[in-house]
Amino acid sequence: MKPLRKFSGWQIGKHLFFLMLLPLGDIVRPCQAAPETDAAARPPNILFILADDLGYRELGCYGQKLIRTPRIDRLAAEGVRLTRHYAGNAVCAPSRCVLLTGKHPGHAFVRDNHSTPPEGQLPIPAAEQTIAELLQAAGYATGGFGKWGLGGPGSSGEPLKQGFDHFFGYNCQAHAHSYYPSYLWNDDQRIPLTNKPPVPGHAGLAEGADPSDPASYAQFKGTDYAPDRIHAAAIDFLRTNRGRPFFLYYPSTIPHVALHVPDQELEPYLALGWKDPPFTRSRGGYTPHFTPRAAYAAMISRLDSEVGALLDTLDELNLADDTLVVFTSDNGTTHLHDEVDYDFFASVGELRGLKGSLYEGGIRVPCIARWPGQIPPGTTSDVLSGFEDWLPTILAACGQTLSPDLTTDGRNLLPALAGQSFEPRAFLYREFGGYGGQQAIWSGRWKAVRQHLRQGPAAIELYDLEADPGETTNLAAGEPKEVARLDAIMIREHRQSAEFPLLGLDGDITN
Repeated sequence: MKPLRKFSGWQIGKHLFFLMLLPLGDIVRPCQAAPETDAAARPPNILFILADDLGYRELGCYGQKLIRTPRIDRLAAEGVRLTRHYAGNAVCAPSRCVLLTGKHPGHAFVRDNHSTPPEGQLPIPAAEQTIAELLQAAGYATGGFGKWGLGGPGSSGEPLKQGFDHFFGYNCQAHAHSYYPSYLWNDDQRIPLTNKPPVPGHAGLAEGADPSDPASYAQFKGTDYAPDRIHAAAIDFLRTNRGRPFFLYYPSTIPHVALHVPDQELEPYLALGWKDPPFTRSRGGYTPHFTPRAAYAAMISRLDSEVGALLDTLDELNLADDTLVVFTSDNGTTHLHDEVDYDFFASVGELRGLKGSLYEGGIRVPCIARWPGQIPPGTTSDVLSGFEDWLPTILAACGQTLSPDLTTDGRNLLPALAGQSFEPRAFLYREFGGYGGQQAIWSGRWKAVRQHLRQGPAAIELYDLEADPGETTNLAAGEPKEVARLDAIMIREHRQSAEFPLLGLDGDITN
C-alpha cells in the first residue's frame, strides 16, 4: 500500500481556491463517475500537458536562468527530458492536428491557422481518427481542458465529435487571446464569466492615457481569470475519474499573449527590479502591459504551478505511479519582441528562428515524460522525435495496437523513453503553409529547409545540426548529393492540399 501524501497548508489552500471558483451546478457540468476498475488490471492513465508558445529554453531544466519553473524542473528530474523533440508545426492549429492525429504536416488535414467565422478554426473532418477517439473506444474517460482550435462549435472538428467525453475551455484560438473573456465552453454550452466588461485580446490604451502611469493599464485587468476555471475543471475530471483509466489532455493557453496575469502573481518578479519598459502597443499587437517582462515570466511560473497542482492531485489520489505524464509545447516562442523580450530571456538559446518558422527555434520544443517504473528518472534522450509519435506511443503504453486501416507517420517512443536500444528514424518531415510557405526535413545530422514556397519554387538550404545547431552556415552548395537525397524525400512526403496549396511544390492547382 502506498503511503499517504502529506500536504502543506499552502497546497490545501490552493486546491480549495481552485474549487471555490466554480459555482455549483453552473459553471462546470460534473462528469459522471464510471464504475471503478481493478487497479492491478487497468491500463495506465495519460496526462498530456501542452503549453502554448513556450520556447525551447524557457524552463529551468532546459537552461532558463530568469524564469522560475520548479515543478516542471522536478518533473524532468523524475523522468526523461527529450532534447531533439519537434512540435507538429510552427503555429497552433496545425501543430495540434499532428499531435492528435499522428500524421505529419505533409499528410495532416490542417496545415496552417485558418479561422472560420463566427468562431473557431478549420475543422478536422469526421473521418480523421484522433488519439482521444481511439482511447475512448478502449474504455478511457477522455477530457480536454484549455484551447482547442481544430473546429468551431457544431462542426465536425469540435471536441465532443473527436473523442472527448468532456471539454472545458476555449474552442477558438482568437477567443483565447483574452484571459478575461465573457464566456468559455463547457461541452457544447457557453458558460458566462463575470468579466464586466470582458478584456479584449487586442486593444490599445485609452485616448490621452499616460503610458508612464501604471493606472493607464488597469482596463486590461479582469476579475474572472479563465485559467483558474479551466484548471479547476481539470482537477475535477481527475477526481471524478480516479477509478477508471483516463486521458486528460491539457492544452493550456499559457504563455501565449496577450500578457494577462493576476497582479499577485506578478509580485515575485516585480521585486527583482528588472528594467522593464512598458509595452504600449504603439506598433500594434495584443493588449498593453506596464511590466511586460515580469508579466511574461509570471505567466510561465503560473503554468508551472498548474502543472504542480495536477501532479499533486495524482499523488493525492495514489495515481502517480499509474500515469504517463507528458509535458511539451505547441511551437516556439512568439516573434512579437515588443511584448515578449525573447532576447532578455534567451528564450530559444542558441537556436535560430521563432514561432512561425521551421528553423529550430520555431519548432524544436521542450518535452518531458514521466512514468514511474517505466521511464528511468533523471535521464535525457537525443532521439529525433516529433508530435506524430505520441499517438502510437500512447496507444502502446495503454496496451492498444494500431489498426491496419489507421494511417500514422509516428513511431512508438516507449523504448527510447525507457533508455533502451532504439533504431534512429530515417527522417522527420515538416511543412507549413503559413509565413510564406516552408518545408523542412531532418535526417541524421542533416537538416534541409526551403522557404517562400507560396511564391514559387525555392532553393534548399542545408545545415549540419551536430556542428551548427544555430543554423548559421548553409552547406547546400558543397553537398549536392545530400541536397538531392533530402529533396526527393520532401517531394515524396508532400501531398497536395486544396486548403493549403504551396505553389512552389504543387504549381497552380486553383484552376
